[in-house]
Amino acid sequence: MTDTEPTPRGSAFVQSLERGLAVIRAFDAEHDELTLSDVARSTGLTRAAARRFLHTLVELGYMRTDGRLFALRPRILELGYAYLSSMGLPEVAQPHLETLVSQVHESSSVSVLDGEDVVYVARVPTKRIMTVTIAVGTRFPAYATSMGRVLLAAQPDDWLDEYLAKADLRPLTRYTTVEERLLRAILDQVRDQGWALVDQELEEGLRSIAVPVHDPDGAVVAAVNVSAHASRGSSDSIREELLPHLRTAAAAIEHDLRGSRR
Repeated sequence: MTDTEPTPRGSAFVQSLERGLAVIRAFDAEHDELTLSDVARSTGLTRAAARRFLHTLVELGYMRTDGRLFALRPRILELGYAYLSSMGLPEVAQPHLETLVSQVHESSSVSVLDGEDVVYVARVPTKRIMTVTIAVGTRFPAYATSMGRVLLAAQPDDWLDEYLAKADLRPLTRYTTVEERLLRAILDQVRDQGWALVDQELEEGLRSIAVPVHDPDGAVVAAVNVSAHASRGSSDSIREELLPHLRTAAAAIEHDLRGSRR
């Protein structure tokens, strides 16, 4: 078979569906309105076939026309929501982590709270900056991590009181906060400001900043972070540089989670 020959299709392949999807894909941000001739040219369909597909989409409410120009209607988003509804938090978050990492050139992760630990459910690494390898499923004590503090701060006061009374607050580095009263004050501040920055408390040489991820009802269900080596800059400079990008990523994840609810 040569490179120019079409890939063989199975007996269950529905060519009309392929052509209908090609008509939908002909529209994008740069081509939001197209004529019948434009669609036929873009898809390689005959004008007669393109006309049938376009008018079918109009009848189904996925497209509108003024008689000459065709354009997609908001109902076309239902097709995307159907996909999002089958996705969980890790799948929703992953592309946004990839975008974030490409912008800040540091590793980023999403985690959830499980008992006294944070559990990583999505991650995009860059260079390795910790002595341990972090992967999906890795657990760390919540009190010593930026994502853990974001998630702890979102809990009710009575839950947090019980957690602080029972948690094994061990020093993981010489910088780790282990005093219950001081940790509670830090969590109160995190709750007020909406972000947490941990400076070498989990591992020396590592700084991390995190923000919450809310579900469609407004509850905090996860946290997203960016980790950087301490040599990148001071805590203040890391906050100023990374926090805006981090908040944008969290908002994008929340937007897609709302879409999955629909």
